[in-house]
Amino acid sequence: MEIQQNEQAVEEEATFQNANETGNEEDATENGDHQNVSEEQLQIQQLQKELSEKQDRLLRLQADFENYRRRVRLDEEAQAKYRAQSLIENILPALDNFERALSLNTESQNEATAQLLKGMEMIYRQLIDALQTEGLELIEAIGKEFDPTVHQAVMQVEDENYGPNIVVDELQKGYKLKDRVIRPTMVKVNQ
Repeated sequence: MEIQQNEQAVEEEATFQNANETGNEEDATENGDHQNVSEEQLQIQQLQKELSEKQDRLLRLQADFENYRRRVRLDEEAQAKYRAQSLIENILPALDNFERALSLNTESQNEATAQLLKGMEMIYRQLIDALQTEGLELIEAIGKEFDPTVHQAVMQVEDENYGPNIVVDELQKGYKLKDRVIRPTMVKVNQ
């Protein structure tokens, strides 16, 4: 009987040890699972962070691209708007010479001279009309207040007929192309 009791005690102890080992294995497994879960959560957080950074980068790239497209469109519009500027700037001296020629007073006009002047006036008018269709505008000066953005003062005079800082005379006409000054008006300004 003692032997049976000893065997039973040994069996109980073995069962207890097995239970402890199994419990320890379960604890270890739970700990391992917990570590695996934590590592997976860290990986998920890392991937979410990378995804968020990539989305931010994508949004910035899209915004940069939209800004680039807008700048290109504005440049193209400005280029189209002022496409005739260099041509007009090259024609302005010829226009000035036309005006000087037309302002000459020929006292002894014969019919040939009168016909020549009439033809020059017609050419001058056509030239002005063509330039105006491209957007050329004459800058008004005489009697206006001096504006340094559209006038270039080359002389100052004292004239009682005009107030201070008023343009008295125009020495050379000034022009604008749409909203851009391509040549300021040379003026005399009252003090």
